[in-house]
Amino acid sequence: MNLANTLRRIALADPRRPALYEGERLCHDYGSLAVRASRLAGALRAEGLVPGDRVVLFMRNHPAYLELLYGCWWAGLAVVPVNAKLHLREAQWIAEHSEARWAFVSADVGTGLRVPGRCIDIDSADYATLCAGAEAALEARQPGDLAWVFYTSGTTGRPKGVMLTHRNLMTMGLTYFIDVDPIAPGDVIVYAAPMSHGAGIYAIPHVMAGARHVVPASGGFDPAELFALGRGIGRLSMFAAPTIVKRIVDHAEAHGLDGAGFKTIVYGGAPMYVEDIKRALRVLGPRFVQIYGQGETPMVATALSRGTLLDTAHPRYAERLASVGIAQTPVEVRVADAQGCWCAATP
Repeated sequence: MNLANTLRRIALADPRRPALYEGERLCHDYGSLAVRASRLAGALRAEGLVPGDRVVLFMRNHPAYLELLYGCWWAGLAVVPVNAKLHLREAQWIAEHSEARWAFVSADVGTGLRVPGRCIDIDSADYATLCAGAEAALEARQPGDLAWVFYTSGTTGRPKGVMLTHRNLMTMGLTYFIDVDPIAPGDVIVYAAPMSHGAGIYAIPHVMAGARHVVPASGGFDPAELFALGRGIGRLSMFAAPTIVKRIVDHAEAHGLDGAGFKTIVYGGAPMYVEDIKRALRVLGPRFVQIYGQGETPMVATALSRGTLLDTAHPRYAERLASVGIAQTPVEVRVADAQGCWCAATP
């Protein structure tokens, strides 16, 4: 079980299917994206990295993010994505704590990061050379092998490196289709939130479905840019914190826009005020799904479905709207005491 096989599968079946965009500019179809990942894997192996080694990604949202995720997995490596908003010394601590051997960075945030092996700027000639070598065979991995080291926010101390396996992430990807949103090949996921966290994790089900992936030209969140991408490319899906949802709705109201161009906005990561989601539904329409999860799960705990959000006739609609929904398909939620004994089952 290797997550990179989901990319390889689509590339073999439909190599000319559009895959990766920067803004509205097509960077790769699925065939060329898979070749790129395979070549990165070959270069990393040739440089002495072996399955299980960790590779830090400390970079802004960039088209290279996707090819690096899948290139590292193709080689059997584990990725350690680091939020680009962290200070260099915080990223350095994560690199050391995770025992990463290599790192890939964007110069605006990662210059000065130190690892035992090489630290490669994704906009450099060195990176281009890595992407131009010989292709490599897909490394076989076991379901329990490490794929992603996800560092928590560290609000109560040092961040903790959650060790996510290929099976963890494959389960998350498959569960997305059941409990969050179906994905068609013409759909688009746009990465306006950091790809180091929830937005990037949702690349996995969208690669599984052979959907299109868009990194905004700005590399981040700009509501005007998102509405323009919706008009130009259409059928946008995205992961957004409630603050981002509010700014999208503010922009829509200020400019007389509706939700045309957006397919699904999955919100989570912080509490959503009831009045804010009511307003979002009123302005943008039935395009919202809420998920609750932790880095440890990841993204798979509960979901508040599109249908539930629209079921205004339900006698407990207000309470449902204020909740985080129901347990997702592979999850059991329980209330336990300090000894771990089950106190009560959730309805």
